[in-house]
Parts: sequence; structure tokens; C-alpha cells
Amino acid sequence: MTKINRRSALSLGFATAAVLAAGTSASAQTKPPQGVSIQPWGKRESMIPGYKTVSMRDVVYQPGAKTSNPSMPNDMVCHVPEGELRVKQTDGMEFVAKKGDVWTCKKGIGEDLENVGSTVAIMRIIDLLPA
Repeated sequence: MTKINRRSALSLGFATAAVLAAGTSASAQTKPPQGVSIQPWGKRESMIPGYKTVSMRDVVYQPGAKTSNPSMPNDMVCHVPEGELRVKQTDGMEFVAKKGDVWTCKKGIGEDLENVGSTVAIMRIIDLLPA
């Protein structure tokens, strides 16, 4: 078995995201901002009442990279396995999420994120998708 270090894992993630993006239709494809990539991990039926499926993905932020989402499409749980992200939600909540931190977002809330650290930051998202 080949050992995978952080650099090769990130390279694999970027390559996978590029392949997945290339395989989607033009109307469904949304290009992440520069310095941001998305790694989908999987989707499964949910046992939680009110949610039909759950899915998981990582959003990888290079230092200084930012995203803005004016309205969350669904409820979600977010976690930072690496790095530091400044989180600003439209309800007035603002904090810096560091490695190991977890928080929730509800459908409809807006959120701006920025990698405020000097290394790659990863936000792991578990999407709770209603029927």
C-alpha cells in the first residue's frame, strides 16, 4: 500500500474535483472561487426524521481564499479538520473556526468564509437534505 502525505492527498482532491466539475452539465456547474476547491465524499439515505438523505463534502481553502453564500440551500453541520476559517453569518454570529471546531447552519442563513491562516483550511460539510 502506498503512503499518502498531505500534498499528495490535496493533489488527488484537486484532480478529483476537476474531473467531477468537467463531467457536470454547463447549467449545473458552478465554478468555485479561485483558491477554493470542492471534494465530494458520498451520499446516503438518512435515518433522521425530516431528512431524506445526507451527504458529505470538503471545501478546501488556500490561504486568503474566500467564499460567500447569501442563502444556505439546506441545513448542514460544518467541521474544520485543518486550518482556520473566519465565519460570518447573516444572523450576526461571527467567529474564527479552528482545527476541530464544529458548528451548524440552517436553511436560508447567509455565510461568508475566509481562510485567515497561513496554511490550507478545510471545511467538512455534512448536508442534511429534506425529502
